[in-house]
Amino acid sequence: MELMRGLADTFRYAWRAGKLNFFMGFGLLLIQPIALPGAAVGLRAIIDDSLAGEARSAITAAVLVAVLGVVALTAEHFAHIFFFKTAEDMAAMVERDVAALSNGSVGLEHHERAEYADRIALIRREADRAAWGTIQSAYSSVATVVALIITAILLAGVSPWLILLPLAAIPPLLLGRVSENIARKGRTDAAPATRQANHMFGLLADPGPVKEVRTCGLETEVRERQSRAWAAASKLEIRAEVKATGVRTVAQLIFAVAYVSGTLLTVQDAVRGDASVGDVLMVITLAAQVNAQVAMAVVMLTGLQRTSSMFSEIRWIRGVVAPVPDVAQDASVPDTMSTGITFTDVNFAYPGTDDPVLADVNVTIPAGATVAIVGENGAGKSTLVKLLCRFYEPTSGSITVDGTDLRRIPVDEWRDRISAGFQDFAKYEFTAQHVVGLGSQEYIDDAEAVTAALSRARAEDVLKRLTDGLETPVGKSLEGGTELSGGQWQKLALGRAMMRDNPLLLLLDEPTSALDAQAEHNLFEQYALGARRVAQRTGAVTILVSHRFSTVRMADTILVVGDGKIAEAGTHDELVALGGLYADLYALQVQQYS
Repeated sequence: MELMRGLADTFRYAWRAGKLNFFMGFGLLLIQPIALPGAAVGLRAIIDDSLAGEARSAITAAVLVAVLGVVALTAEHFAHIFFFKTAEDMAAMVERDVAALSNGSVGLEHHERAEYADRIALIRREADRAAWGTIQSAYSSVATVVALIITAILLAGVSPWLILLPLAAIPPLLLGRVSENIARKGRTDAAPATRQANHMFGLLADPGPVKEVRTCGLETEVRERQSRAWAAASKLEIRAEVKATGVRTVAQLIFAVAYVSGTLLTVQDAVRGDASVGDVLMVITLAAQVNAQVAMAVVMLTGLQRTSSMFSEIRWIRGVVAPVPDVAQDASVPDTMSTGITFTDVNFAYPGTDDPVLADVNVTIPAGATVAIVGENGAGKSTLVKLLCRFYEPTSGSITVDGTDLRRIPVDEWRDRISAGFQDFAKYEFTAQHVVGLGSQEYIDDAEAVTAALSRARAEDVLKRLTDGLETPVGKSLEGGTELSGGQWQKLALGRAMMRDNPLLLLLDEPTSALDAQAEHNLFEQYALGARRVAQRTGAVTILVSHRFSTVRMADTILVVGDGKIAEAGTHDELVALGGLYADLYALQVQQYS
């Protein structure tokens, strides 16, 4: 069943990739399974007519055989031209579909699963490596079936027993499927080790981590770890391939016995006078074709199974990322916020774990307020941000905006009113204007709006260092692209976060880790002023997540997260006077800077 679904998926993608290429490639390939058996019939006519003294008929048959041979070879050659184009378009289409599918869920759960990463790696590897083989396997499998049917009819005309010869192709096909299942399991088992080896390669090749690798003298260590990972992956794949090859060998032996038996049966009939010499030649030729067809079918089946596996992985991803509606999204995002955002008995545990990251969180963030969130690493700060962005939903409890359950507001509408900057920001390699302007696609080509956003992010210095200003391409993927430092990338990302001029929620989740403490303080000070202006218009709430206390002390309220709960809340002076967790963390940081 999975094989047939994979075949159907392949034809569906081939059709989408281009109808003309589909018809031409598939149609030309179907000529060969008709022409080659016809050539075998012509060979019989050549021999029998020659022995009977029918020279004209023999010559006519010889010309027909030559024409059929040329047509078969020519058609296959031109079919491959259309194969190539279809395969190229199909590989790009698979990647586009997987990218769209991967972003088809409102949340991030699947992105943070190792199993998802393994399956994505397999899909990308198969899409790049098997696109050509996918199309050829799908088309050739149908052509092979047609050839076997025609061959069986011709053989049955000589002797009913010879119809068993094409049927002898069934065991090799079934065993071929078994062998591919064995090989597939080997590739799946090797996926984690392969992913680890690819990670090690990235450490040695990517400009970011390679500096640390070189400075610490870790080249040998990383290479050895990569070698061990590749060896582990190769061992699993080779072991599976050896077993699969053994199964394929048994399959070919089964057909070889049938091939020899069929040939001997025809020769025996010819000796008795029940068959002509031409019949013997035709049977030998057809048997040779069946042998080639079976060998091709086993190869095609292997390719189809790999293709089916790839499409099966895509279907798995579709099931994982498909949004599951739990609450009717029947509310609208408010134009302005009047009350604020309230967490009520919010508990959260990441899917697949029983350990709560947040427990019994109860807090109200008033409209127009600037709130800082602090706490030790792993305390749950970023999880609060993820819940506010609706990357995850609370395990229990609720988050309300002006009294409306956030889950009732359509996700896209809510996110349209969020202005956010994250520590793990994206590096879009476009022109500088588009890198920043993507923060508000409405103004992506508005140089004045982009410049104003950079000013709010205090990133004018980056713009001054770009040769062509906003028109400068940045990143190595673009021709003539300018590579930026980590701090420069981060400033552009902050400018992008400040493009929206009418947000209800402004989020900065440690987006300034590449900046020094003074630069961060100056930036947040200006950002806070801008946030208050936005708050006056829309009642927007501003959330700052930072580990630097010189920055967060400017907030109206500081929330201290500890052990998944809001351990303390208040202003900087109130929390220091309280002498609790915040005071301890603040004292430690003061000592570090003193």
